[in-house]
Amino acid sequence: MTVFDPSWTQAERDEWAAAAARDYREKRADTGQIIVHAPDLATVIASERWPRPKPIESPLPPVLPLDGGLLPDAIRDYVLDIADRQQSPPDFSAIAAICGLAAVAGNTVRVRPKQHDDWTIVPNLWGAIIGRPSAMKSPAMQAALAPVYGLQDGMRKAWEDETRETEIESALAQLDAGEAQKRARKALKDGDRDEAKRLLSETARGDEDEAPCPRLIVNDATVEKLGELLNENPRGVLLVRDELPGFIARMEREEFQSERAFYLEAFNGDGSFVYDRIGRGTIHIENATVSIIGGVQPARIAPLVRGAMTGESDDGLIQRLQLTVWPDDIGEWRWTDRAPDMRAREQYNAAFSDLHDFAKAQEEPAVFGFTPDAQDMFRQWMTELQTEARSGKLASTLESHLLKMPKTVSALALLFHLTDGGRGAIEAESTGRALDFADYLRSHATRLYAAGGLQIEAGAKLIVERRAQLPERFTARDVWKKSWAGISDRESAAAAIDLLVENNWCKQVPPDPSPAGGRPSVAYVWNPQLKVEG
Repeated sequence: MTVFDPSWTQAERDEWAAAAARDYREKRADTGQIIVHAPDLATVIASERWPRPKPIESPLPPVLPLDGGLLPDAIRDYVLDIADRQQSPPDFSAIAAICGLAAVAGNTVRVRPKQHDDWTIVPNLWGAIIGRPSAMKSPAMQAALAPVYGLQDGMRKAWEDETRETEIESALAQLDAGEAQKRARKALKDGDRDEAKRLLSETARGDEDEAPCPRLIVNDATVEKLGELLNENPRGVLLVRDELPGFIARMEREEFQSERAFYLEAFNGDGSFVYDRIGRGTIHIENATVSIIGGVQPARIAPLVRGAMTGESDDGLIQRLQLTVWPDDIGEWRWTDRAPDMRAREQYNAAFSDLHDFAKAQEEPAVFGFTPDAQDMFRQWMTELQTEARSGKLASTLESHLLKMPKTVSALALLFHLTDGGRGAIEAESTGRALDFADYLRSHATRLYAAGGLQIEAGAKLIVERRAQLPERFTARDVWKKSWAGISDRESAAAAIDLLVENNWCKQVPPDPSPAGGRPSVAYVWNPQLKVEG
């Protein structure tokens, strides 16, 4: 056989290696097992001039910090006050506050982004705050949503008082009915049937269903129960989850695809939904309006993003989390022990109360448009956005995300306008803030979708760390059958290995023909320098 020459081209090396593998095959007569002798192939690998492995890393893209000037005047100071006292990024309390405002407004207000078109948007919003476990996500979210909980408590107390009054009136009505029956019985006995009917009709009461307790916030409910709550609270509700991945992962499962369909519809905020269940019958939700806010740890969002990027679960659910923020960690911590800024808190609470009162007063949805200046600003922004999104130069996940941003920007402009007391057409100041806020959100969306790549990098690093558990010539199947975290399926294992090849950690080698025939598996070998360094 020809002696290996290190000066050969890669094609010549591959041809020689394949021939070497064939020449060194022999069949054992006792078992029929085919043995592949690969010393010469190992010689080829060792003789090649392998580049040094490159680090498996790609830092997260930078994000824009939150500029307090982007927030409505009425909530800005207290959002920053929460962040300062809790030593958390202001992004967390800001996003929670905006999602809370969206829920308070619900579908009682709408925005029409165009002057003549009837395209109408409900300003419900979905947000996620991403940070490590100790980043103060939950405390910031709870502090920012305190006025919403306060409104809900007030509504519940008023309902309890009303229910108590209704019970008293009902008891009195029963006493009146008893007396009327006695008089009617006497009239009937005296032969005056018409008088008896009149007496009974005065006290007759139809069956009255008890008014349900009003809600603004839901923490955990089946889609059936959520449907009932939406029918009882037609303005909409806010779903608050400390950990959003559990909620999203549930809908990844096949048996919960109907729930996924419901939430995809509920994002629009202006549609209805019908579902049928054995034992519960048919439930028709006239207004499926849901806002969402929750916390996410970086390691738990990555697999969900990767599913959207690979097409495994790319139906736009992740892209609907338009108000997702992933700020940098606060590098320094200082002891902070002071009272809340009471002036800022009162102004903040008043903004929620005023919006709630305005929304409650609407018998029909109030529809807002833009002033001419604001309309020009929105038109120019949307033209640029659509041109970029349809250029074919963006990843499909980011493209889908951007195409949902017109709803987000319109909703933000309306909410900013209403929060600062606006009751007429949306003006340029609120619109400008919303457009600048969109730039801020986009930088965080870019970081979000980069997390899919981080999942692949984590898998690649794990394969390197555990390479001793793999055969010398390993395949993607050898990897995913190990069921290691994050690389327990064909797609994730193949993506991680491709990254290793790209960074010179391993290399594809000619496959061995399968003894049973069929297509041989692609095999890989490790860079010899790893053995020296190991």
